[in-house]
Amino acid sequence: MKLFESKRNLLIAGGILGLVAALLAYFGNPANMAICIACFVRDTAGALKLHSAPVVQYARPEIIGIVLGAFIISIATKEYRSTAGSSPLIRFFLGMIMVIGSLIFLGCPLRMVIRMAAGDVNAYIALVGFVGGVATGAYALKRNFSLGRAYETSKVSGGILPFLMVVVLVLSIFTSLLVTSKSGPGSIYAPIAVALIGGLIFGAIAQKVRMCFAGSVRDIILLKNFNLISIIGGFFVIMLAYNLISGDFSFGLKDQPIAHSEVLWNILGMYVVGFAAVLAGGCPLRQLVLSGQGSNDAAVTVLGMFAGAAFSHNFSLASSAAGTTENGRIVTIICIVLLFIIGFSLKRKVKI
Repeated sequence: MKLFESKRNLLIAGGILGLVAALLAYFGNPANMAICIACFVRDTAGALKLHSAPVVQYARPEIIGIVLGAFIISIATKEYRSTAGSSPLIRFFLGMIMVIGSLIFLGCPLRMVIRMAAGDVNAYIALVGFVGGVATGAYALKRNFSLGRAYETSKVSGGILPFLMVVVLVLSIFTSLLVTSKSGPGSIYAPIAVALIGGLIFGAIAQKVRMCFAGSVRDIILLKNFNLISIIGGFFVIMLAYNLISGDFSFGLKDQPIAHSEVLWNILGMYVVGFAAVLAGGCPLRQLVLSGQGSNDAAVTVLGMFAGAAFSHNFSLASSAAGTTENGRIVTIICIVLLFIIGFSLKRKVKI
């Protein structure tokens, strides 16, 4: 389909996604967290009892909807391809690292832009780290970094993660097996139907336009291509308008909702996310979408994201409004070292 090939149409698509996020915020999602992949994966991991932090446990329908939206649209447009590649353990750890970095900053790249649109200066500071991380990953790509080629596999294998998402949705609606927070961010959410529909729309459009926060910056650095950043621009404009109209816009460093103002660790947290996202082939949102359209590689990365969320809260790595933790700071440095080892030691073979 050529509908989304022009910058104007990509800008419009980004605006529609911004409208979806604004509606999710309007109908009850946490302030400055209308739709955050890392935060919502963390909440869902808590609902599944992978961690026991009582204030961040809720099976977020948006996460389920994004995967299913990408799955449905890819089948409808004959773009569904079940594929699998190599280095599954590395992909798993890259997924973990992306979420660990996100929870140091308190938000994935999607929430970083949402926070920017609400006037949170901490997010603008974190953007410096994110761009630096993407630039480092892009340099690794120029030096022939590769996790290996993906090959077509059984169509059934590509549908396993979407099926598991349906199972989680059914369990969350019809049983009491999953946990829901009584207070804190996990207790604040839009109605299930609104959240699920929002996720389905978000996943479907993100699949069609290849929305990726890391990819948009990577393409500018490597290809001087500004197409994907047009989507982010449209998204930002609508969220900015929503925040100004609703009175949720507050420019400054201090007293931002579910955020901290530790400059260095905001930068390093998002540096980790940007670097890992390029090596993994996409930001947390892109991994959900790719897993929906049949990529087993992305599905392994998504499982790593859930493990990273659980690890962050089980071992006190995640930040809070009070700031970062000692464990979180130590593990952030370890993650950076690991990313350099992965990024500059794994290379595709070049034929001479």
